[in-house]
Amino acid sequence: MSDERTDRSDDIHLPADATEEQRRQAGDRLRERIYVTFTALAILMAMNAHGGELDSPTVLWTLVISVVGVLLAGLASDLVSHMIVHSNLPTALEFRHMVAVSSRALGVLVVPLISVGLAVFDVIEDRTGMTIAIVALIISLAVIARIAVSRTGLSGWRQLAVLLAIVALGVLVVFLEALVH
Repeated sequence: MSDERTDRSDDIHLPADATEEQRRQAGDRLRERIYVTFTALAILMAMNAHGGELDSPTVLWTLVISVVGVLLAGLASDLVSHMIVHSNLPTALEFRHMVAVSSRALGVLVVPLISVGLAVFDVIEDRTGMTIAIVALIISLAVIARIAVSRTGLSGWRQLAVLLAIVALGVLVVFLEALVH
């Protein structure tokens, strides 16, 4: 089992000797997860602000459609960026990476979709499902930030300072999203 872990190369378990390309690809995946997380958080916070009008099936449907839209927009953005930078279409390998970046970002929605889904089937209250989903997304942001900071090679207190700065930016984003509602 320990050999599997050391050979594994993904967002969380990047080997110390990872190539710059492996690091870039892991960064791409984490970046897209951040976009999806903030999008889902904004949607849930906006819908949660409507109080008594909360309807779990509508929340679930809106969340899924919005996140798929953001992922497709991200894929289109990656394609356009690639064509501008390289003056050609991506290779099959590059395109698979772009699709993987988009599709793997859906992982941050597992807990929110389950919690809102449980509310749809009246297993839990609508408000409880929303609260669980929002908290799960905030925790996801913290985990993503921690993964990123741990890769910097900074000393412990500097990692903490950067992590706090990232959290402060996240809080500012959430505050601004809540302000418009």
